[in-house]
Amino acid sequence: MTARLVGVGVGPGDPDLVTVKAVKVLRGADLVLVPTLDVGAAGRAERTVRAHIDHERLQRVPFALNERTDRARREAAWDAAGALVAAAFTAGATTVAFATIGDPNVYSSFSYLAATVRGLVPGVEVSTVPGITAMQQLAAATGVPLVEGEETLTLYPLTAGLQGYREALRRSDCVVAYKGGRHLPGVVEVLRERGRLDAAVVGTDLGLPGQSVVKASDVDADLPYLSTVLVPPASRTRGGRL
Repeated sequence: MTARLVGVGVGPGDPDLVTVKAVKVLRGADLVLVPTLDVGAAGRAERTVRAHIDHERLQRVPFALNERTDRARREAAWDAAGALVAAAFTAGATTVAFATIGDPNVYSSFSYLAATVRGLVPGVEVSTVPGITAMQQLAAATGVPLVEGEETLTLYPLTAGLQGYREALRRSDCVVAYKGGRHLPGVVEVLRERGRLDAAVVGTDLGLPGQSVVKASDVDADLPYLSTVLVPPASRTRGGRL
């Protein structure tokens, strides 16, 4: 049978936001991998997955999720995870699922794993199950639609720098920024400079019991790495410029 590697999006952290299809794949997989910084502790993806599966075909895989400078360390983690998947297929597994928070096609470690496994397992079938993203959860929490009509949306990683963020705010009606934690004081200054601070919101621990959504103008310090910043359109009429 064909070896299948499936990236499964499990949403921002709320088990109720996992799709029916994702649950079916997780329950039927021969092996479910979950990324973690520390193999001794369950990460967000694992905690979400365990709310839906009752088998023990689950294994933690260490990823250098917070590594920004040491490329060799990051790639060593990808190589180790890829070798683990290849070994599972050699041992007889037909379907290996990799559970990732959010969506496996949006800033996910799954894409690195998939590229590695393709090089190790000729003919492997790679697919994904979409998941709810942090920006969707933040929009739901605030009650503010991301875009309407002909409005444009930009998703920007703040690790790419504040100058690019300025450009995104200039070009787009709605701008969502990921990976914002340590950059937030600078983000607040850019928003103030662009005249878009008053409407901006920041979400942390989205989908979790400790979820926090605050006005960006109230932020005066670094927040967790996975914080999300939502800047809605500066002005909106009904229909969003239909």
